[in-house]
Amino acid sequence: MIEFIPLFMFLAVCLLLMLGYPVAITLAGTALIFASGGILSGDFNALELMAFSERLYGIMTNSTLVAVPLFVLMGVMLQKSKIAEELLESMAALCGRLPGGLGISVVLVGMLLAASTGIVGATVVTMGLMSLPTMLKRGYSPQLAAGTICATGTLGQIIPPSIALVLLGDTLSNAYQQAQLSLGIFNPKPVSVGDLFVGAVIPGLLLVLMYLSYLLIKAWRNPTLIAHTLNPAPINARQLLLSLLPPIVLIILVLGSIISGAASPTEAAGVGALGATLLALAKRQLNRKRLAEISQSTAQVTSMVFTILIGASLFSLVFIGYGGDQLVERLFEHVPGGVFGATLMVMLVIFLLGFILDFIEITFVVVPIVGPILLTMGLDPVWLGIMIAINLQTSFLTPPFGFALFYFRGVAPDSVKTFDIYRGVAPFIAMQLTLLIALAIWPELVTWLPSIL
Repeated sequence: MIEFIPLFMFLAVCLLLMLGYPVAITLAGTALIFASGGILSGDFNALELMAFSERLYGIMTNSTLVAVPLFVLMGVMLQKSKIAEELLESMAALCGRLPGGLGISVVLVGMLLAASTGIVGATVVTMGLMSLPTMLKRGYSPQLAAGTICATGTLGQIIPPSIALVLLGDTLSNAYQQAQLSLGIFNPKPVSVGDLFVGAVIPGLLLVLMYLSYLLIKAWRNPTLIAHTLNPAPINARQLLLSLLPPIVLIILVLGSIISGAASPTEAAGVGALGATLLALAKRQLNRKRLAEISQSTAQVTSMVFTILIGASLFSLVFIGYGGDQLVERLFEHVPGGVFGATLMVMLVIFLLGFILDFIEITFVVVPIVGPILLTMGLDPVWLGIMIAINLQTSFLTPPFGFALFYFRGVAPDSVKTFDIYRGVAPFIAMQLTLLIALAIWPELVTWLPSIL
Protein backbone atom coordinates (compact mmCIF):
# COMPACT_ATOMS: atom_id res chain seq x y z
CA MET A 1 0.00 0.00 0.00
CA ILE A 2 2.86 2.37 0.86
CA GLU A 3 4.33 2.13 -2.63
CA PHE A 4 1.15 3.66 -4.05
CA ILE A 5 1.31 6.77 -1.84
CA PRO A 6 2.88 8.85 -4.69
CA LEU A 7 -0.14 7.99 -6.85
CA PHE A 8 -2.48 9.09 -4.05
CA MET A 9 -0.51 12.35 -3.78
CA PHE A 10 -0.99 13.06 -7.46
CA LEU A 11 -4.72 12.24 -7.33
CA ALA A 12 -5.14 14.48 -4.28
CA VAL A 13 -3.54 17.41 -6.10
CA CYS A 14 -5.83 16.93 -9.13
CA LEU A 15 -8.92 16.76 -6.90
CA LEU A 16 -8.01 19.87 -4.89
CA LEU A 17 -7.27 21.85 -8.07
CA MET A 18 -10.66 20.90 -9.51
CA LEU A 19 -12.21 22.20 -6.27
CA GLY A 20 -10.62 25.57 -7.00
CA TYR A 21 -7.74 25.77 -4.51
CA PRO A 22 -4.65 27.82 -5.54
CA VAL A 23 -2.07 25.78 -7.42
CA ALA A 24 1.06 26.65 -5.46
CA ILE A 25 -0.61 26.16 -2.05
CA THR A 26 -2.17 22.89 -3.25
CA LEU A 27 1.18 21.47 -4.39
CA ALA A 28 3.10 22.50 -1.28
CA GLY A 29 0.28 21.73 1.15
CA THR A 30 -0.36 18.25 -0.25
CA ALA A 31 3.35 17.48 -0.06
CA LEU A 32 3.61 18.64 3.57
CA ILE A 33 0.48 16.73 4.65
CA PHE A 34 1.70 13.47 3.11
CA ALA A 35 5.22 14.03 4.43
CA SER A 36 3.90 14.71 7.96
CA GLY A 37 1.75 11.59 7.86
CA GLY A 38 4.71 9.56 6.67
CA ILE A 39 7.00 10.92 9.40
CA LEU A 40 4.45 10.05 12.11
CA SER A 41 3.95 6.55 10.71
CA GLY A 42 7.67 6.03 10.10
CA ASP A 43 7.23 5.61 6.33
CA PHE A 44 8.95 8.87 5.35
CA ASN A 45 12.41 10.06 6.33
CA ALA A 46 12.24 13.61 7.69
CA LEU A 47 15.81 14.22 6.50
CA GLU A 48 14.49 14.18 2.92
CA LEU A 49 12.96 17.62 3.54
CA MET A 50 16.42 19.04 4.28
CA ALA A 51 17.09 19.05 0.54
CA PHE A 52 14.32 21.62 0.00
CA SER A 53 16.60 24.50 0.97
CA GLU A 54 19.10 23.37 -1.68
CA ARG A 55 16.31 23.29 -4.26
CA LEU A 56 15.26 26.83 -3.33
CA TYR A 57 18.85 28.00 -3.66
CA GLY A 58 19.01 26.32 -7.07
CA ILE A 59 15.91 28.24 -8.19
CA MET A 60 17.35 31.52 -6.91
CA THR A 61 20.68 31.04 -8.72
CA ASN A 62 19.23 29.69 -11.98
CA SER A 63 20.21 32.30 -14.56
CA THR A 64 17.94 30.79 -17.22
CA LEU A 65 14.84 31.55 -15.16
CA VAL A 66 15.78 35.25 -15.11
CA ALA A 67 14.46 35.29 -18.68
CA VAL A 68 10.91 34.74 -17.37
CA PRO A 69 10.21 38.23 -15.90
CA LEU A 70 12.05 39.86 -18.81
CA PHE A 71 9.99 38.08 -21.47
CA VAL A 72 6.82 38.82 -19.47
CA LEU A 73 7.76 42.51 -19.34
CA MET A 74 8.38 42.53 -23.09
CA GLY A 75 4.98 41.01 -23.86
CA VAL A 76 3.02 43.13 -21.37
CA MET A 77 4.74 46.25 -22.66
CA LEU A 78 3.67 45.51 -26.24
CA GLN A 79 0.11 44.86 -25.07
CA LYS A 80 -0.49 47.69 -22.62
CA SER A 81 1.21 50.39 -24.69
CA LYS A 82 -1.23 49.83 -27.62
CA ILE A 83 1.61 48.73 -29.90
CA ALA A 84 -0.10 45.39 -30.55
CA GLU A 85 -3.35 47.19 -31.42
CA GLU A 86 -1.58 49.43 -33.93
CA LEU A 87 0.15 46.38 -35.35
CA LEU A 88 -3.19 44.62 -35.90
CA GLU A 89 -4.71 47.64 -37.64
CA SER A 90 -1.72 48.05 -39.93
CA MET A 91 -1.51 44.34 -40.73
CA ALA A 92 -5.24 44.30 -41.52
CA ALA A 93 -4.72 47.20 -43.95
CA LEU A 94 -1.75 45.43 -45.54
CA CYS A 95 -3.57 42.09 -45.92
CA GLY A 96 -6.93 43.67 -46.68
CA ARG A 97 -6.74 42.95 -50.40
CA LEU A 98 -6.31 39.23 -49.78
CA PRO A 99 -9.31 36.93 -49.35
CA GLY A 100 -9.76 36.54 -45.62
CA GLY A 101 -7.26 39.34 -45.09
CA LEU A 102 -8.50 40.26 -41.62
CA GLY A 103 -8.29 36.67 -40.45
CA ILE A 104 -4.78 36.40 -41.87
CA SER A 105 -3.74 39.57 -40.07
CA VAL A 106 -5.19 38.23 -36.80
CA VAL A 107 -3.09 35.05 -37.14
CA LEU A 108 0.11 36.95 -37.99
CA VAL A 109 -0.27 39.54 -35.23
CA GLY A 110 -1.39 36.87 -32.79
CA MET A 111 1.71 34.87 -33.68
CA LEU A 112 3.96 37.83 -32.86
CA LEU A 113 2.03 38.62 -29.69
CA ALA A 114 2.03 34.98 -28.58
CA ALA A 115 5.75 34.76 -29.23
CA SER A 116 6.41 37.76 -27.04
CA THR A 117 4.26 36.63 -24.10
CA GLY A 118 3.86 32.85 -24.29
CA ILE A 119 0.83 33.15 -21.98
CA VAL A 120 -2.32 31.68 -23.50
CA GLY A 121 -4.82 33.68 -21.46
CA ALA A 122 -3.19 37.06 -22.13
CA THR A 123 -3.05 36.51 -25.89
CA VAL A 124 -6.59 35.14 -26.23
CA VAL A 125 -8.10 37.97 -24.18
CA THR A 126 -6.10 40.66 -25.98
CA MET A 127 -6.87 39.34 -29.47
CA GLY A 128 -10.50 38.76 -28.52
CA LEU A 129 -10.99 42.33 -27.36
CA MET A 130 -9.11 43.84 -30.32
CA SER A 131 -10.24 41.74 -33.27
CA LEU A 132 -13.49 39.89 -32.49
CA PRO A 133 -15.88 42.87 -32.98
CA THR A 134 -14.18 43.79 -36.27
CA MET A 135 -14.21 40.20 -37.57
CA LEU A 136 -17.93 39.84 -36.85
CA LYS A 137 -18.62 43.21 -38.47
CA ARG A 138 -16.65 42.19 -41.59
CA GLY A 139 -18.84 39.12 -42.16
CA TYR A 140 -16.85 36.41 -40.41
CA SER A 141 -19.05 33.73 -38.86
CA PRO A 142 -18.90 33.47 -35.06
CA GLN A 143 -17.43 29.97 -35.45
CA LEU A 144 -14.58 31.08 -37.74
CA ALA A 145 -13.81 34.19 -35.68
CA ALA A 146 -13.81 32.29 -32.39
CA GLY A 147 -11.71 29.42 -33.78
CA THR A 148 -9.14 31.76 -35.31
CA ILE A 149 -8.66 33.83 -32.15
CA CYS A 150 -8.55 30.86 -29.75
CA ALA A 151 -6.14 28.90 -31.94
CA THR A 152 -3.92 31.94 -32.46
CA GLY A 153 -3.81 32.53 -28.70
CA THR A 154 -2.37 29.07 -28.09
CA LEU A 155 0.53 29.68 -30.49
CA GLY A 156 2.49 31.03 -27.54
CA GLN A 157 3.13 27.43 -26.50
CA ILE A 158 5.25 26.70 -29.57
CA ILE A 159 6.33 29.97 -31.24
CA PRO A 160 9.70 31.07 -29.82
CA PRO A 161 10.70 33.00 -27.84
CA SER A 162 8.00 32.04 -25.32
CA ILE A 163 7.90 31.57 -21.57
CA ALA A 164 6.53 28.05 -22.01
CA LEU A 165 9.63 26.99 -23.93
CA VAL A 166 11.95 28.73 -21.43
CA LEU A 167 10.46 26.81 -18.51
CA LEU A 168 10.19 23.56 -20.45
CA GLY A 169 13.76 23.87 -21.71
CA ASP A 170 15.15 24.38 -18.20
CA THR A 171 13.18 21.42 -16.82
CA LEU A 172 14.15 19.12 -19.70
CA SER A 173 17.79 20.11 -19.32
CA ASN A 174 17.76 18.85 -15.72
CA ALA A 175 15.83 15.72 -16.74
CA TYR A 176 18.32 14.97 -19.52
CA GLN A 177 21.26 15.28 -17.14
CA GLN A 178 19.57 12.82 -14.75
CA ALA A 179 18.94 10.41 -17.62
CA GLN A 180 22.55 10.60 -18.81
CA LEU A 181 23.93 10.06 -15.30
CA SER A 182 21.65 7.04 -14.79
CA LEU A 183 23.13 5.55 -17.98
CA GLY A 184 26.65 5.99 -16.62
CA ILE A 185 27.46 9.03 -18.77
CA PHE A 186 29.22 11.40 -16.37
CA ASN A 187 29.91 14.13 -18.93
CA PRO A 188 26.34 14.64 -20.18
CA LYS A 189 25.61 16.60 -23.32
CA PRO A 190 23.85 19.83 -22.34
CA VAL A 191 20.40 20.77 -23.64
CA SER A 192 19.64 24.47 -23.55
CA VAL A 193 16.55 26.64 -23.91
CA GLY A 194 18.09 27.88 -27.16
CA ASP A 195 18.03 24.32 -28.53
CA LEU A 196 14.32 24.17 -27.83
CA PHE A 197 13.77 27.55 -29.48
CA VAL A 198 15.57 26.39 -32.63
CA GLY A 199 13.70 23.08 -32.66
CA ALA A 200 10.37 24.91 -32.45
CA VAL A 201 10.97 27.12 -35.49
CA ILE A 202 9.94 24.68 -38.23
CA PRO A 203 6.94 23.14 -36.38
CA GLY A 204 5.75 26.62 -35.40
CA LEU A 205 5.97 27.93 -38.96
CA LEU A 206 4.23 24.81 -40.29
CA LEU A 207 1.35 25.33 -37.88
CA VAL A 208 0.99 29.00 -38.83
CA LEU A 209 1.02 28.05 -42.53
CA MET A 210 -1.71 25.49 -41.88
CA TYR A 211 -3.82 28.15 -40.16
CA LEU A 212 -3.31 30.62 -43.01
CA SER A 213 -4.10 28.01 -45.66
CA TYR A 214 -7.33 27.09 -43.88
CA LEU A 215 -8.41 30.76 -43.71
CA LEU A 216 -7.65 31.28 -47.41
CA ILE A 217 -9.71 28.23 -48.36
CA LYS A 218 -12.61 29.37 -46.16
CA ALA A 219 -12.45 32.86 -47.70
CA TRP A 220 -12.49 31.58 -51.29
CA ARG A 221 -15.51 29.41 -50.45
CA ASN A 222 -17.33 32.38 -48.91
CA PRO A 223 -17.92 35.14 -51.51
CA THR A 224 -19.35 37.50 -48.88
CA LEU A 225 -16.14 37.33 -46.89
CA ILE A 226 -14.09 38.05 -50.02
CA ALA A 227 -16.27 41.07 -50.80
CA HIS A 228 -15.63 42.48 -47.33
CA THR A 229 -11.89 41.98 -47.51
CA LEU A 230 -11.39 43.26 -51.05
CA ASN A 231 -12.49 46.78 -50.04
CA PRO A 232 -10.04 47.79 -47.36
CA ALA A 233 -9.29 51.24 -46.07
CA PRO A 234 -6.54 53.19 -47.87
CA ILE A 235 -3.02 52.28 -46.75
CA ASN A 236 -0.85 55.00 -45.26
CA ALA A 237 2.66 53.80 -46.16
CA ARG A 238 4.40 55.83 -43.45
CA GLN A 239 1.98 54.73 -40.73
CA LEU A 240 2.24 51.16 -41.94
CA LEU A 241 6.03 51.22 -41.75
CA LEU A 242 6.11 52.85 -38.31
CA SER A 243 3.69 50.35 -36.78
CA LEU A 244 4.88 47.16 -38.49
CA LEU A 245 8.64 47.44 -38.64
CA PRO A 246 9.75 48.16 -35.03
CA PRO A 247 7.97 45.29 -33.21
CA ILE A 248 8.82 42.80 -35.97
CA VAL A 249 12.48 43.85 -35.92
CA LEU A 250 12.50 43.61 -32.12
CA ILE A 251 11.22 40.02 -32.08
CA ILE A 252 13.55 39.01 -34.93
CA LEU A 253 16.51 40.49 -33.04
CA VAL A 254 15.59 38.62 -29.86
CA LEU A 255 15.04 35.29 -31.60
CA GLY A 256 17.92 35.76 -34.04
CA SER A 257 20.44 36.49 -31.28
CA ILE A 258 19.45 33.24 -29.53
CA ILE A 259 19.52 31.09 -32.67
CA SER A 260 22.84 32.52 -33.85
CA GLY A 261 24.40 31.97 -30.44
CA ALA A 262 25.19 35.66 -30.03
CA ALA A 263 23.20 35.81 -26.79
CA SER A 264 21.73 33.46 -24.22
CA PRO A 265 17.92 33.41 -23.78
CA THR A 266 18.30 35.50 -20.62
CA GLU A 267 20.45 38.13 -22.38
CA ALA A 268 18.09 38.19 -25.36
CA ALA A 269 15.13 38.61 -23.00
CA GLY A 270 16.84 41.65 -21.49
CA VAL A 271 17.30 43.13 -24.96
CA GLY A 272 13.63 42.41 -25.72
CA ALA A 273 12.37 44.04 -22.54
CA LEU A 274 14.53 47.12 -23.06
CA GLY A 275 13.60 47.31 -26.75
CA ALA A 276 9.87 47.09 -26.02
CA THR A 277 10.21 49.86 -23.41
CA LEU A 278 12.12 52.14 -25.79
CA LEU A 279 9.57 51.39 -28.51
CA ALA A 280 6.70 52.40 -26.22
CA LEU A 281 8.55 55.60 -25.32
CA ALA A 282 9.28 56.41 -28.96
CA LYS A 283 5.59 56.01 -29.84
CA ARG A 284 4.64 58.14 -26.83
CA GLN A 285 2.49 55.34 -25.45
CA LEU A 286 4.17 55.13 -22.06
CA ASN A 287 3.21 57.32 -19.12
CA ARG A 288 3.47 56.92 -15.36
CA LYS A 289 0.05 55.30 -14.98
CA ARG A 290 0.61 52.81 -17.80
CA LEU A 291 4.10 52.00 -16.54
CA ALA A 292 2.61 51.20 -13.12
CA GLU A 293 0.07 48.87 -14.75
CA ILE A 294 2.81 47.14 -16.76
CA SER A 295 5.02 46.74 -13.69
CA GLN A 296 2.14 45.34 -11.65
CA SER A 297 1.12 42.84 -14.36
CA THR A 298 4.72 41.72 -14.81
CA ALA A 299 5.18 41.26 -11.07
CA GLN A 300 1.93 39.29 -10.77
CA VAL A 301 2.74 36.87 -13.59
CA THR A 302 6.35 36.42 -12.43
CA SER A 303 5.27 35.83 -8.82
CA MET A 304 2.73 33.25 -9.98
CA VAL A 305 5.35 31.36 -12.00
CA PHE A 306 7.96 31.23 -9.23
CA THR A 307 5.47 30.48 -6.45
CA ILE A 308 4.20 27.50 -8.44
CA LEU A 309 7.80 26.47 -9.09
CA ILE A 310 8.55 26.47 -5.35
CA GLY A 311 5.39 24.48 -4.57
CA ALA A 312 6.14 22.01 -7.37
CA SER A 313 9.70 21.61 -6.13
CA LEU A 314 8.47 20.62 -2.66
CA PHE A 315 5.87 18.27 -4.18
CA SER A 316 8.42 16.48 -6.37
CA LEU A 317 10.81 16.18 -3.39
CA VAL A 318 8.20 14.34 -1.31
CA PHE A 319 6.98 12.40 -4.36
CA ILE A 320 10.48 11.06 -5.01
CA GLY A 321 11.03 10.52 -1.28
CA TYR A 322 8.15 8.05 -1.34
CA GLY A 323 9.68 6.31 -4.37
CA GLY A 324 7.35 7.89 -6.91
CA ASP A 325 9.99 7.92 -9.64
CA GLN A 326 10.53 4.19 -9.21
CA LEU A 327 6.76 3.59 -9.29
CA VAL A 328 6.43 5.47 -12.59
CA GLU A 329 9.39 3.57 -14.02
CA ARG A 330 7.78 0.22 -13.10
CA LEU A 331 4.51 1.34 -14.68
CA PHE A 332 6.36 2.19 -17.91
CA GLU A 333 7.96 -1.25 -17.95
CA HIS A 334 4.51 -2.85 -18.15
CA VAL A 335 3.20 -0.58 -20.91
CA PRO A 336 2.95 -2.52 -24.21
CA GLY A 337 4.75 -1.11 -27.22
CA GLY A 338 8.08 -0.25 -25.59
CA VAL A 339 9.28 3.32 -26.15
CA PHE A 340 6.37 4.14 -28.46
CA GLY A 341 3.79 2.86 -25.98
CA ALA A 342 5.39 4.73 -23.06
CA THR A 343 5.60 7.97 -25.06
CA LEU A 344 2.00 7.63 -26.24
CA MET A 345 0.80 7.04 -22.68
CA VAL A 346 2.69 10.09 -21.37
CA MET A 347 1.32 12.27 -24.17
CA LEU A 348 -2.22 11.11 -23.43
CA VAL A 349 -1.84 11.76 -19.69
CA ILE A 350 -0.38 15.24 -20.33
CA PHE A 351 -3.22 15.99 -22.77
CA LEU A 352 -5.83 15.08 -20.14
CA LEU A 353 -3.98 16.96 -17.39
CA GLY A 354 -4.03 20.03 -19.65
CA PHE A 355 -7.76 20.25 -18.90
CA ILE A 356 -7.13 21.00 -15.21
CA LEU A 357 -3.49 22.16 -15.03
CA ASP A 358 -1.76 25.05 -16.75
CA PHE A 359 1.51 24.53 -18.65
CA ILE A 360 3.48 25.83 -15.66
CA GLU A 361 2.20 23.12 -13.30
CA ILE A 362 2.65 20.38 -15.89
CA THR A 363 6.17 21.59 -16.69
CA PHE A 364 7.23 21.71 -13.04
CA VAL A 365 5.35 18.65 -11.72
CA VAL A 366 4.84 16.10 -14.51
CA VAL A 367 7.88 16.61 -16.76
CA PRO A 368 10.49 16.12 -13.98
CA ILE A 369 8.81 12.79 -13.13
CA VAL A 370 8.38 11.27 -16.61
CA GLY A 371 11.14 13.15 -18.45
CA PRO A 372 14.21 11.28 -17.12
CA ILE A 373 12.55 7.91 -17.74
CA LEU A 374 11.59 8.69 -21.36
CA LEU A 375 14.99 10.22 -22.08
CA THR A 376 16.71 7.14 -20.65
CA MET A 377 14.81 5.16 -23.30
CA GLY A 378 16.64 7.11 -25.99
CA LEU A 379 14.23 9.89 -26.96
CA ASP A 380 15.70 13.16 -28.19
CA PRO A 381 15.12 15.84 -25.50
CA VAL A 382 14.41 18.62 -28.00
CA TRP A 383 11.89 16.48 -29.89
CA LEU A 384 10.21 15.47 -26.62
CA GLY A 385 9.98 19.10 -25.51
CA ILE A 386 8.35 20.26 -28.73
CA MET A 387 5.91 17.33 -28.70
CA ILE A 388 4.89 18.20 -25.13
CA ALA A 389 4.45 21.89 -26.05
CA ILE A 390 2.20 21.15 -29.04
CA ASN A 391 0.31 18.52 -27.05
CA LEU A 392 -0.47 21.07 -24.35
CA GLN A 393 -1.40 23.61 -27.00
CA THR A 394 -3.96 21.16 -28.36
CA SER A 395 -5.25 20.36 -24.87
CA PHE A 396 -5.81 24.06 -24.10
CA LEU A 397 -7.94 24.29 -27.26
CA THR A 398 -10.04 21.13 -26.84
CA PRO A 399 -13.67 21.38 -25.63
CA PRO A 400 -15.18 21.37 -23.15
CA PHE A 401 -12.33 22.11 -20.70
CA GLY A 402 -9.72 23.94 -22.81
CA PHE A 403 -8.31 26.99 -21.03
CA ALA A 404 -8.31 29.07 -24.23
CA LEU A 405 -12.06 28.51 -24.61
CA PHE A 406 -12.78 29.78 -21.09
CA TYR A 407 -10.64 32.88 -21.63
CA PHE A 408 -12.38 33.63 -24.93
CA ARG A 409 -15.84 33.03 -23.45
CA GLY A 410 -15.05 35.71 -20.87
CA VAL A 411 -14.57 38.44 -23.51
CA ALA A 412 -16.98 37.23 -26.23
CA PRO A 413 -20.46 38.81 -26.48
CA ASP A 414 -23.62 36.78 -25.86
CA SER A 415 -24.24 36.64 -29.63
CA VAL A 416 -21.29 34.21 -29.87
CA LYS A 417 -22.67 30.98 -28.43
CA THR A 418 -20.51 28.48 -26.59
CA PHE A 419 -21.37 25.86 -29.23
CA ASP A 420 -20.08 28.28 -31.90
CA ILE A 421 -16.74 28.41 -30.07
CA TYR A 422 -16.55 24.62 -29.89
CA ARG A 423 -17.35 24.24 -33.59
CA GLY A 424 -14.91 26.97 -34.53
CA VAL A 425 -11.89 25.38 -32.85
CA ALA A 426 -12.51 21.87 -34.23
CA PRO A 427 -10.60 22.40 -37.55
CA PHE A 428 -7.66 23.96 -35.70
CA ILE A 429 -7.51 21.01 -33.29
CA ALA A 430 -7.39 18.70 -36.32
CA MET A 431 -4.47 20.72 -37.73
CA GLN A 432 -2.54 20.50 -34.46
CA LEU A 433 -3.12 16.74 -34.22
CA THR A 434 -1.94 16.42 -37.83
CA LEU A 435 1.25 18.27 -36.91
CA LEU A 436 1.80 16.01 -33.88
CA ILE A 437 1.46 12.91 -36.07
CA ALA A 438 3.83 14.41 -38.65
CA LEU A 439 6.45 15.13 -35.98
CA ALA A 440 6.10 11.59 -34.63
CA ILE A 441 6.65 10.15 -38.13
CA TRP A 442 9.39 12.61 -39.12
CA PRO A 443 11.27 13.71 -35.97
CA GLU A 444 13.74 15.47 -38.29
CA LEU A 445 11.24 18.32 -38.58
CA VAL A 446 12.31 19.18 -35.02
CA THR A 447 15.87 17.86 -34.79
CA TRP A 448 17.27 18.93 -38.19
CA LEU A 449 17.66 22.66 -37.55
CA PRO A 450 19.29 22.28 -34.10
CA SER A 451 21.70 19.68 -35.55
CA ILE A 452 23.02 22.00 -38.26
CA LEU A 453 23.28 25.01 -35.93
